[in-house]
Amino acid sequence: MSLTLAQRTQLRKRAAQEAALTAPTALMDGLSNYELMLAKLQQDQLRLQQVQSTQHKALVKAELLGEYKPYIDGVLSAGRGAQDDVVTTVMLWRFDAGDWTGGLDVAVYVLQHGLKMPNRFNRTTGCLVAEEVAEAALKAQKAGESFPIDVMVRTADLTEKQDMPDEVRAKLKLALGRGNLEGLDATNPGQLGQLQTGIDLLKRAIELHDHCGGKKDLERAERLLKKLAGPTG
Repeated sequence: MSLTLAQRTQLRKRAAQEAALTAPTALMDGLSNYELMLAKLQQDQLRLQQVQSTQHKALVKAELLGEYKPYIDGVLSAGRGAQDDVVTTVMLWRFDAGDWTGGLDVAVYVLQHGLKMPNRFNRTTGCLVAEEVAEAALKAQKAGESFPIDVMVRTADLTEKQDMPDEVRAKLKLALGRGNLEGLDATNPGQLGQLQTGIDLLKRAIELHDHCGGKKDLERAERLLKKLAGPTG
């Protein structure tokens, strides 16, 4: 569904109007633009089912996401929190495509209004948001790559009051702890308090889940802290 600029603008405006008129506890079902986008979503999901490669699926999702942007922008600008499977699915697709900022922009709306994920998901929305970001961050860190710490911080803030298994919250704390400690050593102690913040996050991760995998990171960080503190007494 390739749209002109004028069509995209109209879709955004109509989506905003429909979302603004739909009560928070209602469903978007029966509204013309929602039904249009839902039908498109179902077609695109069928297309994705034909793709076996996870990496290729992420590329296809990245390609498709622009076609949903006018609708998403409209809902986010004026929506009152009606249940919307297009919005929740696009949030997840943005994560899958590596658009973490875009995904979190949708997550703000989704979590604020308590939108539920489609029935095929067995995780709560808050749990899904936290775990998607945490697992991507841990995977990048394991590969020796950086993951945006601002994304992890924003995710932690957004999901702080969301209910989820301790193991999931521990993953996010672990990723954040490692992110704070990344590149720190005796010649690069980081910003004031950065090392201690990393240590505190690792301790919290271990408290939440003893087998989260952060114990060696904590040992290294505490050794570095002692080294930087110098001899005592």
